[in-house]
Amino acid sequence: MNHLAPQDWSFPVPIAYGPGRLREMADHCRRAGMIRPLIVTDRGSASLPFLDDLRGYLAAGGLESALFSGISPNPRDTEIAAGRAQYRAGGHDGIIAIGGGSGMDGGKAIALTAANDLDLWAFEFEQGSPDVAGFPPLITIPTTAGTGAETESTAMITDTGKAMKWCVWHPALKPSLALLDPEITLGLPPHLTAWTGADALVHAIEAYSVPGFHPLCDGLALEALRLIARWLPVAVEQPQNLEARGAMLAGSCLAGVAFMKGLGLVHAISHMVGAEHDTQHGLTNAVLLPAVLRFNAPALEGRIVPMAQAAGLDDTSFDAFHGWVCAVLDRIGIPKTLAEIGVPEGGASRLAQKALQDSAAATNPRAASASEVETILRAAWRTGR
Repeated sequence: MNHLAPQDWSFPVPIAYGPGRLREMADHCRRAGMIRPLIVTDRGSASLPFLDDLRGYLAAGGLESALFSGISPNPRDTEIAAGRAQYRAGGHDGIIAIGGGSGMDGGKAIALTAANDLDLWAFEFEQGSPDVAGFPPLITIPTTAGTGAETESTAMITDTGKAMKWCVWHPALKPSLALLDPEITLGLPPHLTAWTGADALVHAIEAYSVPGFHPLCDGLALEALRLIARWLPVAVEQPQNLEARGAMLAGSCLAGVAFMKGLGLVHAISHMVGAEHDTQHGLTNAVLLPAVLRFNAPALEGRIVPMAQAAGLDDTSFDAFHGWVCAVLDRIGIPKTLAEIGVPEGGASRLAQKALQDSAAATNPRAASASEVETILRAAWRTGR
């Protein structure tokens, strides 16, 4: 299968896929109604070459852009407020959200608030959808193959007053375009390739594990798992392999669409660990995955066989699938415990209570009590897999 042929997809939003397509950005902006876009990214990406490339392509097309790069790895409400202020002060007419999950989440959250005077938390997922006149056009560009954040308005933002993460969104805010250019991801270091790729793996597994009938999301989750199982180790071990980078970018995008069905306890716990300890999201997910998968085992009857088949396994038992997950994480260098990624042991009760307030906890395939979430956390701290 050719993972490099340029393609344009219209589901669930317009998607431009293929190597070198960043060069088309001026035309895409004009079609979306932007002539003075604000580029939003995270601090870690602010000095990377793709931003100079992007601004150069926009300038060559006659567009004037500005950059807001004040987004943390776990975006904060105060940073969204600063981005909104810059958007308004600069007279911008659209947003290009570029980066990993943090950069795109920051850009999406700024887009939610840029053209209205509502508080950011009015858009919290569980609060409903406030009545707004409209949103600025938004283009999303992932620079990692992991978050799958490019096709929806959902954004995870840290409430600095509560040290908790919340999901903000609005159903009327949709990206005008998601641009997937595998060439951008060639420079991603192996450890970030592993951490973000593991995030995509978690998305596929958790989305498919969510109970209920949603054949669109289930089909995308399994195809994402098939692509990620085949290409994630290759992308980590052969960073310049463009075919692997393209397949991972496609797999990540599919998994991101699939989790509109819901996620699970990996994300519910990870969000709160990240909010308190500022850990990298994909890495935290990867460390938590084996313990949560083991907890969910009794509720996964009928789900494990298709996932094991998508992963290319002959043995489709739970133990074989769990063992395969652990082997992949080992192969790409994921630490086994939370302690190894700098999360101090303690606070399990507090983190468990916070995790159960996360919207992802509600769609976990097995209901969990606070004490059961504490047990998962202690396992992830001490023994991991």
